[in-house]
Amino acid sequence: MPRVVHSVCPHDCPDACSVLVTVEDGRAVKIAGNPEHPITRGFLCAKVARYLDRVYSPDRVLYPMRRVAPKGTGGFAAFQRISWGEALDELAVHLKQAEEEFGPESILPFSYGGTLGQIHGYGMDHRFFHCLGASQLDRTICGEAGTEAMVSVNGARLGVDPEDYPFSRYILVWGANIHGTNIHLWPFIEKARRNGARLVVIDPFRTRTAALADWHLAVRPGTDVALALGMMHCILRDGREDCEFLASHATGLDELRQKAAEYTPGRAAAITGLRAADVEQLAREYATAHPSVIRLNYGVQRTENGGMSVRAICMLPVLTGAWKERGGGMTLSTSGAFPLNKMLLRRPDLMYSALGRPARALNMNQLGRVLTDPALEPPVKALVVYHSNPAAVCPNHNLVVEGLQRPDLFTAVHEQFLTDTTDYADLVLPAATFLETKELVTSYGHMYLQLADQAIAPLGEAVSNAEFFRRLASRMGLAEECLHDSDDALIDAALDSDHPHLAGITRQRLEQEHSLPMAVPRTEDGAFLPFFQGFATPDGKALLASRELAEAGLDPVAEFVAPVESRHSEELRQFPLEFVPRKLDHFLNTTFTNLPGHQKMNRRFELQLHPTDAAARGIAEGDRLRVFNSRGAIELKAHLDEATPEGVVFGSLDWARLSPGGKNVNALTSDRLTDMGRGATFYSTLVEVERF
Repeated sequence: MPRVVHSVCPHDCPDACSVLVTVEDGRAVKIAGNPEHPITRGFLCAKVARYLDRVYSPDRVLYPMRRVAPKGTGGFAAFQRISWGEALDELAVHLKQAEEEFGPESILPFSYGGTLGQIHGYGMDHRFFHCLGASQLDRTICGEAGTEAMVSVNGARLGVDPEDYPFSRYILVWGANIHGTNIHLWPFIEKARRNGARLVVIDPFRTRTAALADWHLAVRPGTDVALALGMMHCILRDGREDCEFLASHATGLDELRQKAAEYTPGRAAAITGLRAADVEQLAREYATAHPSVIRLNYGVQRTENGGMSVRAICMLPVLTGAWKERGGGMTLSTSGAFPLNKMLLRRPDLMYSALGRPARALNMNQLGRVLTDPALEPPVKALVVYHSNPAAVCPNHNLVVEGLQRPDLFTAVHEQFLTDTTDYADLVLPAATFLETKELVTSYGHMYLQLADQAIAPLGEAVSNAEFFRRLASRMGLAEECLHDSDDALIDAALDSDHPHLAGITRQRLEQEHSLPMAVPRTEDGAFLPFFQGFATPDGKALLASRELAEAGLDPVAEFVAPVESRHSEELRQFPLEFVPRKLDHFLNTTFTNLPGHQKMNRRFELQLHPTDAAARGIAEGDRLRVFNSRGAIELKAHLDEATPEGVVFGSLDWARLSPGGKNVNALTSDRLTDMGRGATFYSTLVEVERF
């Protein structure tokens, strides 16, 4: 008889969908969105709707394998099947050898975003590496600049509940492609529009979301801070700020007035590529529509101005008092609503037992530097990669590959498929999919904590991340009891908190009910107003000027600073085009990229550019192009589009091993870091383009 199992999609998306899996004779035969979940509402994105193609792909890695061909060689022929015992023995020997010869910090874990599940993404793996005293990975590639900036104003990662969006009358989608990621917000937006709301999208690229908006503003990449300051200039000039809200809920207004005064509509327009009239209109509409909400996403902060951009945008709902209304404010992340006991789950205290101090942190965005720097002491001698594909996603790809090719670097990769990274692995170990595990899943786009039941047994000899590290801990003879905790024990540890948001939430309840709303404070009519009674800062007020930023050498309010390469005339002459390596709608970073059904849903290996820029270079539609700068070169096909801003070109992220010439867009991106949060600056990239 078929049975239906409740699961949750843990992939890197705000929606954290509730999934129903139909199982017959031990095989998953159907996957669907849960119609009873308030956010999922019975449908899945096109990516996960075809998830069984991934689970049962003939290309899955199902057994441990040892490399038998030179590093850089891909495909199953480059490996020999071995047992789990042999694989664990070999990995344990290399980790112990690195520890004995160079110290435990010569071992580096690398993981990010392949799963956002709390148990298999952030649980046993952290305990294991903390216990070793291994180097810690500074996991900042995606959202740290935005997170730090948001906290610098509001004090917490909280935002408008998506279920309150229908109450909004002005929805400003800033750097977010709702239809590509966060599709389950769209029904709430459409309900708001039926109630009279206006939808405005700010994005350099004409996304599917932008095409459906009432107004699309194609701002130049990395200039969002100037636009936000220009809007605030107009709001303050015209007296449209909420003086009462500011008096009781904010500090630093005088400093903001002084800074915003510098960003006239004309100056903001010159920086952003918009018209001054557009800046004026946007400010007027935003400040006079009540309630107004901003849906901000993380693309905005992947520039050298990333932190300042998010910080300035965060000030807008403070300035207008939007936070006091249901459906008003801003959403970047709701993750602050989930106060799990991360200390008990991850056990960072184990580092002190191993080292007597915290282990050093190495920035994931600079993996190429980390692996090739002869002055790094101790050098990284053993790399363990899991739920990530650094050879594809890390900036400065060519330097990353140079490091991965080192003959003295031992690399083990726990994966579901052979990827760009496994091309350089000494060991490849089979990983389970989310249908094959039990998991606790939070969200950064809604307010429901969920428990995923294991739907099917792992295929072949695949194991979950937690089980992999339990086995490795045993093989290495690590005696700490917590390294052998079951998945249920890890879930219990995460929920072991007296925070009021978790009141009444237990594993047993989640096992019965599958999804539970966080017990956040709400008004009598059910609204979640996260900052109406005060912000999560020490004095309860939003910080429009920050002393900490000033002490760090940054503008205490916000400021536009041109990216490093743009400040050098020689660089601009050589590489005059701004390059944005965007994500494709039907992949998820580099997840799903190798699956034929998903490939057919995307337009791949294209460079989108304005006809004027194409004509200046003698480029016609469909021409084979070389896109290059001082870091590398890639091959793409020309696609001319009038909607592309002049001087800006767009490529898309794919696996390097699947791309023409074996290089993807990260061969062009730099490993410079954001102004705040030590994040990646993918969108601060200059290139030139020529026909082959």
